[in-house]
Amino acid sequence: MIVPAKIDIIILSYAKDHNLKALTTQTVKTLLESENPDEVEFNVLVIESNKALQPYQFANTTTIYPSEEFGFNRYLNIGIKHTSNPYICLCNNDLIFHEGWATEILKAMATDPDIVSATPFCPNFHKGAGFDASGPVTEGYFGTFVGWCFFVKRKIFNTIGLLDERFNFWYADADYCHLLEKHHIKNCLIPSSKVTHLGSESLKTTAEKEQQRLTQLPRFYYSYKWQHHSWLKYKIQSALFKLKLLIGL
Repeated sequence: MIVPAKIDIIILSYAKDHNLKALTTQTVKTLLESENPDEVEFNVLVIESNKALQPYQFANTTTIYPSEEFGFNRYLNIGIKHTSNPYICLCNNDLIFHEGWATEILKAMATDPDIVSATPFCPNFHKGAGFDASGPVTEGYFGTFVGWCFFVKRKIFNTIGLLDERFNFWYADADYCHLLEKHHIKNCLIPSSKVTHLGSESLKTTAEKEQQRLTQLPRFYYSYKWQHHSWLKYKIQSALFKLKLLIGL
């Protein structure tokens, strides 16, 4: 008897209107249709930011509504803590999963056990970046890795720890790449695994000030953490930026 591979799927959702709710539904639907359930078993956890939607449950998922303020890494960490399978995939809610995407990653990891982090091929992004959709498994970090869908062996968090929650949106992917590089953890692009990223649909509908908070504040912290800027400079930059948002400049 075949024992299916068990994979935790963490999806961050912000279903604040009908279109964004439908986007999450579509992501889940294509995910569940992408693999034979006798071979791959998905445990789908949706982390929903729109508290007004509670207690709604997206079909075939467990949907939770954290009390904590949204932060990209903060919510991913909640998902990591709420799940326990040996494989975990961390996802946006604006994805199209193609047939066999997970199977192809599992095959690559079985062939090369040193692959601990894997990036599926996005026809929109990776093709434009010059990668061949029919090419070989390619090791790399920056420019290869994408933060909207990444597949890991859970044991990775024993090495890198939970994700840094000061990165509430932008630079979370760059921080992750630095951590992999620092700890010599192998990340590979798996071209035979296809997951299409439709674009940052939720961010497009977010108010301008909130967009600035999610994108600019992490930049100051990233400069401190990885580009060796001083802690004092980081705190001053952050304080001035928050003041600017407060007074509407």
